[in-house]
Amino acid sequence: MPDVQAAWLRASLPLCLLGVLATEGESYGYALIQRLGEAGLGGLKAATLYPALGRLEEEGAVEVRWSAGDGGPGRKYYHLTATGHTRLAQEYRSWRALDDVVSALAGGRSSARTTPGDHGGENR
Repeated sequence: MPDVQAAWLRASLPLCLLGVLATEGESYGYALIQRLGEAGLGGLKAATLYPALGRLEEEGAVEVRWSAGDGGPGRKYYHLTATGHTRLAQEYRSWRALDDVVSALAGGRSSARTTPGDHGGENR
């Protein structure tokens, strides 16, 4: 995936985190960064991830449990709550609706098959 604009990443990160936790189960911060990177969201920093996880926890979408580390520091594991599952379903529907509108307006689904920035011969 090409570079994702930082604002788009911040806006979509909670939805992506909910989705990963729903499909892959409980995980910890570093593993989530790795998984999101594998999916195409490389370059995600801990300074972006942990505040998003903290907000999801405050909102009741995820719960946290601490686990002792094997010879190292403990890890904070995140898992989805019932509220998180509900939020994921609602926000995913909203995301799909937004994607449809943006794609249509940006030319991705135009019947004229123009490309973004092409105004059908205007200003040529």
